[in-house]
Amino acid sequence: MAVHFHEEDLPADVLAPGPIAVDTETMGLVTHRDRLCVVQISDGNGDEHLVRFANGSSYDAPNLKAVLADPARLKLYHYARFDLAAIEYYLGVVAAPVFCTKIASKLTRTYTDRHGLKNLVSELLGEEMSKQQQSSDWGADQLTDAQREYAASDVRFLHRMREILITRLEREGRLEIAQACFDFLPTRAKLDMAGWIDKDIFSHE
Repeated sequence: MAVHFHEEDLPADVLAPGPIAVDTETMGLVTHRDRLCVVQISDGNGDEHLVRFANGSSYDAPNLKAVLADPARLKLYHYARFDLAAIEYYLGVVAAPVFCTKIASKLTRTYTDRHGLKNLVSELLGEEMSKQQQSSDWGADQLTDAQREYAASDVRFLHRMREILITRLEREGRLEIAQACFDFLPTRAKLDMAGWIDKDIFSHE
């Protein structure tokens, strides 16, 4: 298992075919304001790839965009809504189709309100991960080893968790509704970017 660090784009042909786990690190939680700094990708075979974008980047990244925009590749996220918005806003591609472990957790783990990635990894896989670097400066000129390890860990477990969560969705009869939610997520991200991030357009209000 290794963490590979790349500047401005993903090298060609470094990922095996099949689903990929994807995550992003940004300067904050406001997509239009807080620039995209890192995109993490794993094919589930043990290596993680981190693509860093410096301040002032053009976000050209043709190899990375091709992988993210490939409609034949399933993208695994934890809280896909945020990552989809960041990727579309800065890289200009819709990184779908989608499987979101956070939504799958909320549809199956109804016995708890703890749906963070750390909680899922602990319960479903029996492994521990540190979230200490979550709020660190991702726009720094140099990323620390701790930041790189944290970023890599955000995509390290998603393939294995997807398999467990699919089994639970099937067991509870909620796979179809989960898929409908996943299919809607790119539109949900567009609504966020268009100004409806805090509004429930389906409510009676």
